[in-house]
Amino acid sequence: MATEGTADAAHRTGVAERTFREVMATEAPPALTPFEAAARDFVFGEVWRRPGLSRRDRRWVTLTCVAAADAPGPIDAHVYGALSSGDIEIAAMLEFVLHFAVYCGWPKASHLEGVVGRQWARVQRERGEEPTGWPPLDVPSFATDDWNARLEGGRAEFADVNLMPAPPADTPYRQAGILGFVFGQVWRRPGLTRRERRIITVACVGIDDSPMPLRTHVALAARSGDLTGAELDEIVLHFSVYYGFAKGEALNEALGEAAATADAAGSSHLEGNR
Repeated sequence: MATEGTADAAHRTGVAERTFREVMATEAPPALTPFEAAARDFVFGEVWRRPGLSRRDRRWVTLTCVAAADAPGPIDAHVYGALSSGDIEIAAMLEFVLHFAVYCGWPKASHLEGVVGRQWARVQRERGEEPTGWPPLDVPSFATDDWNARLEGGRAEFADVNLMPAPPADTPYRQAGILGFVFGQVWRRPGLTRRERRIITVACVGIDDSPMPLRTHVALAARSGDLTGAELDEIVLHFSVYYGFAKGEALNEALGEAAATADAAGSSHLEGNR
C-alpha cells in the first residue's frame, strides 16, 4: 500500500508529465538522471505552471533563450511545441524570428527560421495537411520608399517605445540601423503586440551582456506599463531556467535598479511587486 508521501510524489510527477505534454506536444521522457528529474519536476512541474505569465508569454522567453543558446535539439523541440500546441501561430512565429534577429543577430535567426520551416511542415503533415510555404506577407500600412518619411516614422516610434526623444541620425548605425530599420520598420510591424516585443527584447538583452541596453529595456518595460513588476519577476525566473541563473542574476539586478529608480521617482508601475 502506498504511503501518503509516495502518493503525493506520484501526483506531482503526474502533474509535471501532463504539463510537459501540454508544452512540448509530446510525451515526457523517463527521468533517469538528476538533470532529467529536475527538468520534469522543477521546470515543468513548477515553473511552467506558475500563474504570473501566460503560456504564450513563456514561449517567447523560452524560444529566445534556446535560439540564442545554439542548442539544436531544444530549438527544434520548442519551436515544434509552440506551433503544434497552437500557442503561437506561424505568422507570429515568423515575426518573432525577425525581432530576434535585430537583438541577437542574423546568423542565429537564419538557423531559427530554417527550424521554423521544418517544424511547421511537420505540424502540417501531422494535421493531415499538405505542407505549404510561408503565409503571404502583407505590405505594412506604414511602408514607404521615401527615406525621410521612414526616418520620421522611426523617430516617432523610438520616442514612443523608449519614452525619450530619438537620437540624431548622425552615424550609419543610428540612421540606417536604429531609426531607419529597428524603429522605422520592425517595432512598427503589426505581427506582434508591443507587450510581446517587450518580452522578447528583455530576454534578448539579458542574453547579450550589454549593460546599458539591459538596464534600459528592463526599465522601459516597466515604465511604459507594458509589463508589471510581477510579470518581469516571472520573466527573470523563466529566463534563468533556460539561459542560466548567472545570467538571470544580472537581469534581476537590472529589475531591482528599475524598481529603485521608480520608487525614487514616485512611479507606481513596480510598486508592491518587488
